Amino acid sequence: MRDLKGSALTDRLAAAAEAKAALLAKLKPKPTVVDPLFAEREAMKAADLRAVRAAREVDKALARQVVLDRAAAVEADAAAAEAAELAGKRGARKERKQLSKEEAKAKRDAKYAARKAR
Repeated sequence: MRDLKGSALTDRLAAAAEAKAALLAKLKPKPTVVDPLFAEREAMKAADLRAVRAAREVDKALARQVVLDRAAAVEADAAAAEAAELAGKRGARKERKQLSKEEAKAKRDAKYAARKAR
């Protein structure tokens, strides 16, 4: 008996071949679409990159300046402290000299008064 529904061997083989061809067609690489703005996008990316680099350079320069300012402030504070210490030492020395001058004068006056009293 002959089957009229298309289940003969050749029909089944043809259907299997069509299914296999459809699966292989899915896996084939599709043609790439070329972006019309490709060159412009590259230029825009390069411009953005330059802008970011410039901003980072400015930030680095500001950070370096802050570090230099802090170092200068520390150095100035140290110099001011040293100057204050030196001024304090000079003041103490002047005071000691003044006291020793007054003591020497008092001794001289005492000797003179003792000589006069004799």
